[in-house]
Amino acid sequence: MSDTQRPPLPPFTRETAIQKVRLAEDGWNSRDAAKVAQAYTPDTEWRNRAEFVHGREQAQAFLARKWAKELDYRLIKELWAFEGNRIAVRYAYEWHDDSGNWFRSYGNENWEFDTDGLMQRRFACINDLPIKEGERKYHWPLGRRPDDHPGLSDLGL
Repeated sequence: MSDTQRPPLPPFTRETAIQKVRLAEDGWNSRDAAKVAQAYTPDTEWRNRAEFVHGREQAQAFLARKWAKELDYRLIKELWAFEGNRIAVRYAYEWHDDSGNWFRSYGNENWEFDTDGLMQRRFACINDLPIKEGERKYHWPLGRRPDDHPGLSDLGL
């Protein structure tokens, strides 16, 4: 395995696709833009809402901006479908802005990986729902979601 490989590698099985999704969730929950950006190819292409990102450097800058705005960010991802080197996920994350307004953001992502397991394409569609702080469902300490915390389907999301 080379230093640039990010197992599990494609082609994905159901088990390895689920592992890849959880690794991505764990990375994003770290909110470490530099570390997370290393999971993407140097020439990665993203569409995130109406923003287009080209390359790992832009991805890292995007993530840093995102987590500076979306405070107390907590994310759950769930495998939707997979085939070969592609994975589709659905997800929801909770966050608040600097005025204390809470949101739950729902979305779907389509991912395409290179042979080393780095994500080369990420296409995201996201909708934000304002929620009251009392409606939050994600209460774990910042960082990785605990293994015993319910997933999206378990939470009825």
